[in-house]
Amino acid sequence: MNTTNITKQKTFFGHPIALSTLFATEMWERFSYYGMRALLVLFLTATYAQNGFGMSELDAFTIYGIFTGLVFITPIIGGILADKLLGERKCIYIGGLTMAMGQFLISAGALPGDDMALRHTLFYSGLGLLILGNGFFKPNISTMVGQLYDNNDPRKDGGFTIFYMGINIGAFFSPLIAGRLGEQVAWHYGFLSAGIGMLIGTTWFLFRSHTLEHIGMPPKRKDQLRLAIKDWLEILGYCISIIAIVFIFIFGWKYVPQEVGNGIIFITIIAAVVYLLREIIGGTKGKKEWSRVGVIMVLAIFNIFFWGGYEQAGSTFNVFARDNTQRMIGNWEIPASWFQCINAVLIVVFAPLFSLMWTKLEKHKLNPSTPMKFAWGMILLCVGFVVMAIGYTKSITGAVNGSPLLVSPLLLFVVYLILTWGELCLSPIGLSMVTKLSPQKISAMMMGIWMCSFAAGSFMASQMKAISIKLQNVFQIDIQVFWMIAIQSAIISIALIAVSPWLKRMMKGIK
Repeated sequence: MNTTNITKQKTFFGHPIALSTLFATEMWERFSYYGMRALLVLFLTATYAQNGFGMSELDAFTIYGIFTGLVFITPIIGGILADKLLGERKCIYIGGLTMAMGQFLISAGALPGDDMALRHTLFYSGLGLLILGNGFFKPNISTMVGQLYDNNDPRKDGGFTIFYMGINIGAFFSPLIAGRLGEQVAWHYGFLSAGIGMLIGTTWFLFRSHTLEHIGMPPKRKDQLRLAIKDWLEILGYCISIIAIVFIFIFGWKYVPQEVGNGIIFITIIAAVVYLLREIIGGTKGKKEWSRVGVIMVLAIFNIFFWGGYEQAGSTFNVFARDNTQRMIGNWEIPASWFQCINAVLIVVFAPLFSLMWTKLEKHKLNPSTPMKFAWGMILLCVGFVVMAIGYTKSITGAVNGSPLLVSPLLLFVVYLILTWGELCLSPIGLSMVTKLSPQKISAMMMGIWMCSFAAGSFMASQMKAISIKLQNVFQIDIQVFWMIAIQSAIISIALIAVSPWLKRMMKGIK
């Protein structure tokens, strides 16, 4: 791949101009996703009188975990289709249009009404479209960022950090707008704003596609700069097919016997694992490539545990903000969803500083290896949950007449600050690592596999509260979920530090 023309265009903070296109596209996609995510648990647990679905917290956490998990699994499909058939660019259009439709269906399901069956059908169909659309979108836009640079280009980690800022600018504004509309005006307006954001992002990508030059074009057509009419017809066909698949599943699955359904799921999982193994084996050549693929797989396991803690933001942290935090300013109540803006704005503030820090450390030959950066991320996760556990204990032990003591909102700010530092040591570094270490033939698919570690972590996060309750019943002692995650993170941190030298050698010269 010839990246010379693109990489010489240093017009976006010293990076290729195409980074600005991908930066803004991802920013609006994340506005859409995080706006919906900020409202999901709050809407599901809102009573029928509040036009919610009236679910218990644990049931809502499970749906949240299944959804956030699946949005990271489907990128495997999008990665394979991009590598083999469509190219990254067409996948982004398919994903963007499908996710916009999904947000509009969720908004329709959140409309007030007594026909709960119809509301559930629309709402869960919308979630299904978000899951599948994200599969086409997520791995491919990250892969395109990686294609802007050569593997040993020192700007690459910095480019991903800037790209990560775009993610978090969208994540900052979405709870402010979608959260405010959903909590304090009407749920459906919040979800509607998320859909509009997705349309804006897809439109931006279309009108700025000329900056990408040949990046993201279909296989065997890498010398072309524009999509043809047949490509647009193919994009439309995929969007219609995805919508049809989701509705067929929603309406048809309830008629499938449970034993048959479980069998279908089991066979699908086995077939997917076999296929992925075959593709990895076929696309990986020589000891050097196998060694690097091994690093991706090992770090993916550690990544699961990080996100198993970090993703409490949308579940237990969200409920803590609603029930245990002082949110009144005079006569005005801060929406609980607004606390999810804290991480995003801190990312925007600290991402350039971390990018500069890595560059300075590299000049002095003190830059930690990728595995050690992961270890620092886990250590900071542990510290954050220790602070959260202390705050939660104070709120519960200070309860009066059954109502918890409302703690200062500064507690959540401090926790999010520490977790943000941990995220910056791990998440953008992980994306960059995958693009560096993946064999070229399966780069998008390996990004999809990396996203699977986020999926497992997200589902783990949704079950941590339930696990703490089960352990509490077994051992007949109080097991607070935040202390449990802190202890788990400490153990994983020690393990990461121990294996870091070995993983660094396995990277075979790639930094």
